[in-house]
Amino acid sequence: MIWGGDMPDVGDVRPVAEGDGQVAAGHPVDQLLPAGRLASLGLQHVLVMYAGCVAVPLIVGGALKLPTSTIGLLVSADLFTAGIATVIQSLGIGKLIGVRLPVVAGATFVAVTPMILIGSHYGLPAMYGALIVAGVVGMLLARPFSMVLRFFPPLVTGTVITIIGLSLISAATGLIAGYDPAAASYASPSNLGLAALVLVFIVLVTRFARGLLAQLAVLGGLVLGTLVAVPMGLTNFSTVGQAGIIGLSPPLRFGPPTFQASAIISMIIVMLVTFTESTADMLAVGEMVDRKLGPIDIARGLATDGLSAVLAGFFNSFPDTAFAQNVGLVGLTKVRSRYVVTVAGCILITLGVLPKVGQVVASLPGPVIGGAALAMFAMVTAVGIRTLSRVDFRLSHNLLIVAVALGIGMVPVVTPNVYEHFPTYFQVIFGSSITSTVIVVLLLNLLFNELPIARSGLDAPVSAPTEPGG
Repeated sequence: MIWGGDMPDVGDVRPVAEGDGQVAAGHPVDQLLPAGRLASLGLQHVLVMYAGCVAVPLIVGGALKLPTSTIGLLVSADLFTAGIATVIQSLGIGKLIGVRLPVVAGATFVAVTPMILIGSHYGLPAMYGALIVAGVVGMLLARPFSMVLRFFPPLVTGTVITIIGLSLISAATGLIAGYDPAAASYASPSNLGLAALVLVFIVLVTRFARGLLAQLAVLGGLVLGTLVAVPMGLTNFSTVGQAGIIGLSPPLRFGPPTFQASAIISMIIVMLVTFTESTADMLAVGEMVDRKLGPIDIARGLATDGLSAVLAGFFNSFPDTAFAQNVGLVGLTKVRSRYVVTVAGCILITLGVLPKVGQVVASLPGPVIGGAALAMFAMVTAVGIRTLSRVDFRLSHNLLIVAVALGIGMVPVVTPNVYEHFPTYFQVIFGSSITSTVIVVLLLNLLFNELPIARSGLDAPVSAPTEPGG
């Protein structure tokens, strides 16, 4: 989602005009490149986003203690639905869905913690039932949301992105150390050392490599870590041989979906946060390819996010968002053709129907995945802090908004069982640091910055602190 490309701030750019965003004939966005070049450039997009995309099913499956073979199915389903969403974003369907830009879709990290909580409390059928409903609601809200971006300034988006990264770091450490403190291998020096090796490799490649090689640092770290883990006895690829050559994860693999109100509310909040991600990335791509986007264009792209969530609910996958690292790749290569991304989507679909690919990914050692995930999630936090740097903190109430929202959001991270005596619906909503932070920061921003009440003195800059005795 974040690694390998700059995450643009939602407050940076806005739709410039109402319209359908149609491009003139011959625009580079609609240019059909030679087949060989389409294939190579499409594969490049897949390589850049692959590690971030498959990290979501690995982390969710690991946290829910699913068997390796089941996690492999989740990986395949994740690649399959991401490919469908990518093809739709680039080609479009009629006048309702698809932004028709070189936008690559992939599983969003925003959904990780809420899906783990829902799966833990209600089971996987409820998790996917909530995802289906949230996707339908997202499709209905796509057009209204594109008109109310003013309620998601950097103050809100920066706070939310920061808490996403902070909350997910615990998931990465769980993969590294293990989930059972009583186990003999829990937090063993060898596991910690392997994760450190992956992390150091990512840092060094990012520092000294250039271009595409630097963007493949995470993927390279996974390969290196796995090779080192083989002689350590940490790898087990037995499920790969048992998997078929071609196949698709069966729809509703875990049974008919069930619907819990608190789970649905939590996933709808996830959908709104995902909308802010995708909006920022679509606007950034629009600027890069010199195509002005209006609210209708944004709404079509967001409707695709909603559709991807519905598909994910049926195909045992995860909601998708526009991937920021692929936005960076468009800027790096200067290739504006949306058909390059169409090819990338087709490659993802192909990978999704090759079960052995999913089983290989699911069999990667936890410390290897955790070391790479630690880098990606910490980068998310850093991007959130950068977004917050655009906020005017001379106004004391903005400091208070961020402080209270992050404080409440971190409570279930540092004390996971803090709400165990509350009803289950409360635990699902406020036990997620992401959903609780979104609720708090939106309400506080409305109270302090949007509602025309009690504003006396709010706009006064904070006085510069004086030295002791000054």
